[in-house]
Formats: sequence, structure tokens, C-alpha cells
Amino acid sequence: MPDQPRPPRTAAVIPAAGRGVRLGPGTPKALRTLNGTPILVHAVRAMAASRSVSLVVVVAPPEGAPEVKRLLDAHTLPERTEYLVVPGGETRQESVRLGLDALPEGVDIVLVHDAARPLVPVETVDAVIEAVREGAPAVVPALPLADTVKEVGPAEDGGPEPVVATPVRSRLRAVQTPQGFDHATLARAHRTVTGEVTDDASMVEQLGPGVVVVPGHEEAFKVTRPLDLVLAEAVLARRRANDGF
Repeated sequence: MPDQPRPPRTAAVIPAAGRGVRLGPGTPKALRTLNGTPILVHAVRAMAASRSVSLVVVVAPPEGAPEVKRLLDAHTLPERTEYLVVPGGETRQESVRLGLDALPEGVDIVLVHDAARPLVPVETVDAVIEAVREGAPAVVPALPLADTVKEVGPAEDGGPEPVVATPVRSRLRAVQTPQGFDHATLARAHRTVTGEVTDDASMVEQLGPGVVVVPGHEEAFKVTRPLDLVLAEAVLARRRANDGF
């Protein structure tokens, strides 16, 4: 019998080195609790819920890796999923690169997931992975915009900002995570692209390979402000009532 091809191995990198200033002073955002469990633990569990994900690398605050390791050790995670904790850098881009550096050989697909998106459904994670497996070098989950968007220019003398354009809303998408990548493509982007970027997909865009979109999910919102914590608690309560989650 000929050897069967090895299924692609998928790992997730979760940068969690930020302070989350918009949630106020104190504990870093990823370590705030949601239904009594740190947001970071929810995010790790969301990645581990996919049977395709065999490793999760958490990039911790530079001085906080031991604390984050103890935190994850204290919470139940799927036994089939390994996890590592590595110290992060001064920027998100540097932290993701450090997470990539920690990946072992044999990882073909990499997910990069915001620690502040704790409730992304497994169906969204699997859809991103499947699109990479089918040949896309970079995949982002995204939702159509409900609001009209205005492009504005700088205000003059403290006055109101002038509107300079109204983009066509039907062509705009609000991008979420996890974003999925061919490992080699993402590693090349982090080696060659400089300057500030808002997400990893925009780095790959600068290389030239096409980035594609799969449907996102309303529950994959980012917990950034205090109201988001209230919404996240409501989602968890609904899941417990409907699914026993």
C-alpha cells in the first residue's frame, strides 16, 4: 500500500501581550474574567475546539509568561491539544513573530487569533482552516457592514471633521479572527514586511498572494470596552441555556 499523504498540521498563535487600555486600568484585557473564566482561556478553548488544531501558542506579556502558564495549567483544555506559552514583544506584530518562531517543524497551517475574541464558534475556525487547505495562502473571516461608512479628513482649528468620501458599503467587510495562513507565506511576510499593520492578512497582501474571505460570525466580536463584557456574558448565558455550554 502506498503511503497516505500526511494531513496538514494546524497550529494557532494567540497574541495576548497587550494591556487592553480601553477596558480600563488594572489586569491585562486577556486576563479579565468572563463568566468567572479568564478571556484568554475562553480564546484558547475556542481554538482547541477544532479537531484540526493540534497546538496553541499563547504569546504572553514579556514579564508575564510564568503567570499565564500557571493560568492555563489551572483550567481544563482538550487533552489532544498541546499548548505553549512564550514571552511577547512590544508590538502585536513582534509578538506574532515570536509566536511563529516557537512553532515546531511540520506545522503547515497557522491561525492567528485575537485573545480578545473569546467566543468565536468552532464552525468559523474550521471554515478558515478548510479554505487554507484548499489552496488559499491567507483567509480572513468577515461580516458585511450594517452601517454606512464615511472617510473623513483632518479637522481644522478644532472644528468638525470633513467628510471626503463614502465608500460603497456592499464592498466592505468587518474582518475578524482567526485569520488562517499557509505557514511559509506568513513567515515570509513577517520577515519582509515592515511598518505598522493592523492585522496579519494585510502583511500578506503586501507580498502579492491573494487574501480571501469566508463568512464570519456575530459572536466572534472583539471584547474591547466594558459594554462588550456585558454582551459576552449574555452570549455565554444563551449558550448555557440552549446548548449546555
